[in-house]
Amino acid sequence: MPTRKARTTWTGGLQDGSGEVELVSSGLATFDVSFPKRTADDADGTTSPEELIAAAHSACFSMALSNAVVTAGGTPKSLVVDVEVRLGPDPAGGFHIPNIAITVRGDVEGLDEAQFVAAAEGAKVGCPVSKALTGTTISLDAALA
Repeated sequence: MPTRKARTTWTGGLQDGSGEVELVSSGLATFDVSFPKRTADDADGTTSPEELIAAAHSACFSMALSNAVVTAGGTPKSLVVDVEVRLGPDPAGGFHIPNIAITVRGDVEGLDEAQFVAAAEGAKVGCPVSKALTGTTISLDAALA
């Protein structure tokens, strides 16, 4: 199986420094990162580890759900998956990701609402990114569009 690679180049301290995250394997993009912007309400043109986790999780979950729908006998026409990853204070000190929220709306033929929700629950558990994030609570709001 393939291995993917990203690289961050950082200069300066935590509060006054900044960096760039490069998607090395694909060569598709380089993104600015900054700790003050990471913890601010407005990202102001920078990304964060939490946003990158959300992107990875939404893509992985979409693929897993597409497969789960087909396995359950349905046909996925479209899936819209939003993932929110929150950074919060860690009671033990520092920061942590206390929870992740997945919201999916599907246009699916051949499955009723209950079957779609069951497929989504299976995808949430089976998605490799979900498995990597097992130390965090992951909620799911799944419904047919």
